[in-house]
Amino acid sequence: MGLTTALYTSLSGMSANSKAISVTGNNIANINTTGFKASRASFETQISQSLSNASGPTSGLGGSNPSQIGLGTLIGSVTRNFQAGSLQPTGINTDLAIEGSGFFSVVVNGNIRYTRDGSFSLDSDFNLVNADGGLVQGYGIDDKFNVIEGVLQNVNIPIGARTLAEATRSVQFTGNLNAGGDVTTTGSIITSEPMFVDTGGQIAALPTDNLVSLFDASGNQLFTSGDIVTISGAQKGGATLANHSFEVGVTNTTGSDAHGTSLADLTAFLRGVLGIDTAVNGGVSISTLGELTIEGNGGLTNDILFEEGNFIRNQSSSPTLPLQFSKQASADGESVRTTFVAFDSLGTPLTIDLNVVLEDKTNTGTKWRFYAQSDDDTAPYRQGHLDRVLGNGTIEFNTNGQLVAMTDADFVIDREGTGAFTPQQISIQFSDPDATVSALASFASQLSAFGQDGSSIGTLEDFNVSADGSIVGVFSNSLLRTLGQITMSQFPNPQGLEEVGGNLYRVTVNSGMAAIVTPGTAGSGRIIGGALELANVELSQEFIALINASTGFTANSRVLSTTDRLLQDLLNIVR
Repeated sequence: MGLTTALYTSLSGMSANSKAISVTGNNIANINTTGFKASRASFETQISQSLSNASGPTSGLGGSNPSQIGLGTLIGSVTRNFQAGSLQPTGINTDLAIEGSGFFSVVVNGNIRYTRDGSFSLDSDFNLVNADGGLVQGYGIDDKFNVIEGVLQNVNIPIGARTLAEATRSVQFTGNLNAGGDVTTTGSIITSEPMFVDTGGQIAALPTDNLVSLFDASGNQLFTSGDIVTISGAQKGGATLANHSFEVGVTNTTGSDAHGTSLADLTAFLRGVLGIDTAVNGGVSISTLGELTIEGNGGLTNDILFEEGNFIRNQSSSPTLPLQFSKQASADGESVRTTFVAFDSLGTPLTIDLNVVLEDKTNTGTKWRFYAQSDDDTAPYRQGHLDRVLGNGTIEFNTNGQLVAMTDADFVIDREGTGAFTPQQISIQFSDPDATVSALASFASQLSAFGQDGSSIGTLEDFNVSADGSIVGVFSNSLLRTLGQITMSQFPNPQGLEEVGGNLYRVTVNSGMAAIVTPGTAGSGRIIGGALELANVELSQEFIALINASTGFTANSRVLSTTDRLLQDLLNIVR
């Protein structure tokens, strides 16, 4: 009986040690497996045979311990070590490592699995996948690039396929306004030769008169139905204005910028072309003498140069220059002009002029007025007339030249019929943490736009993953936008996860359900982009474990051979 017990015990020891060698061998084999977690075999006794029970001490005898013979050993458990491995930088932005205890979630054939292996790549549909095509899970974004938490979806990064433009909402300016300059007192005044409604030059024209009924002092008819009047080469503050055309007629048959039949229609067209803001002062009117009078806004940068050569009609018959103009006064006053480019929601560039004019000086400081104008405002064209004016506002500075107040800093530009969002509101900022506009007498007036939040169309060129799992896209127009967020899964007992191959695990009844968290919360750890987690196998310890297991196996084999010899001797005695 004793030999049989020894034989069984040795066989169980050899079996247990062989399994321990297998566990150690698997650890060594996976020393280069990304995110691999080493396992440890733990032994326990199998059963014990009691030869005698324990007895307590008496008055005459001391106590005795139980006598037991062990009947073998077995593998009690194989425990996985989920301690984080060291990180190795790779420089590949799809490679991700976890510095903590969380897991990536991937979907394989409709089943969710979990992994520490972050060696991902992009497939042909721009999905982030593992080596076997498992779809990495995370949060998506809305149309404003805000992360939508709570709903897992495939992480998609459309490199080269996603385009983005950003509408301008705010423009920042820097510079100085010369407070030592002159306050504006007048704008440009330009008049035309008189117009009459009779060939004898006796009855002065009125705004309500029909254009085709107008004559000059010599009795020449100034306009005929179908005429195209072009304003070409007019200047404002030294800058040449865009050319625009006006058709004389009830309807627009030539695609001109505007049309009309009355003298009032023509004056409105001129006011719009020249960008005269009548909300402040000035305008285009008809005097009692029948003269077309152009009165511009104040400030040198609003000074209008408009001569007879700027006002041409398409008829070859005389007069092709239907009206002669003469300048009666020039605009005065300290001012500065700058032109900047904004963008609509489709990335279309919008050219906007900004004139700033010194309007007043008091004991409390200086007051300036800005004029915002653009030819890219579509509302006037839709409404059948032309108007460059976007708006105006005031800027006040104290006696130290510091900005203290600003009114009407927001203006609207219409983008109807362009496919872009409309109306688009743009705010101008003269005070910014990085740069400001001052009003000091010791410096010349200079103004420039140094920053804005809009951008032309751009293509997604690259991306990186932040520590919190946010995927930040880098577009060719220098915009940075969030494309999604990679999530992590946490388990009450990660030791209870079942390995299913391919560096993947699945949930069991003892692991607990996965808690979806954002990286950096709930102890999940942070994500390190461009790096991979190495296996946490400690090779020196594995060699020690391998030696111990092989020694145990060899020792048990010795017991087995000794038992075999004893059985042979026993059989020889019988013979």
